Amino acid sequence: MNSIVRLMPDATALQPDFRSAMRQLVGGVSVITVGRGDEITGMTVSSLSSLSVDPPSVIVSLNRNASSWPILQRERVFGANLLAADQIDVAERFAGKGGLKGAERFAGAEWRRHVTGVPLLAGALAALDCEVEEIIERHSHGIVIGRVVHVEVAPQAAALAYWHGGYVPVDREDDLARLAALSVPDPRLPPKR
Repeated sequence: MNSIVRLMPDATALQPDFRSAMRQLVGGVSVITVGRGDEITGMTVSSLSSLSVDPPSVIVSLNRNASSWPILQRERVFGANLLAADQIDVAERFAGKGGLKGAERFAGAEWRRHVTGVPLLAGALAALDCEVEEIIERHSHGIVIGRVVHVEVAPQAAALAYWHGGYVPVDREDDLARLAALSVPDPRLPPKR
């Protein structure tokens, strides 16, 4: 009889390699906003994803040590703002660059409020106003499922992505032009015969 022995390495020893592996994953950059009135804050994330179209809902993983976490738990609403390539300054402010905290992070951009009252970024590729449906706490993070109650979509523009520890613009038209210069076929066109 064969038995398989699975050795579980120390989780702490795996962390540097795991971080390196996750830096290989390209992620769209979003700002999650929470709070209402004077008590507003938020954070930059690359973990936002669509969960369902029926009903419209998203999923996002948030660090439970973040200053936004207790406000999200209490208020149970949040904004998900999908950033355009020219909004790196917003991404950096909400990532805490320069030591900015809370309402200071909102300076220098235009914000709107809709159904839930959380701030939504004017000019974002898309801004989603969400109510928390469920929070699943695991390890250092909470997996937040949000029901979308309002959507704003901007005209198509270049997106902001995060890869290898830095921000990268993703522009469909510019990228297709670069590929054409290299004689790579345009995927939108039928193949030549």
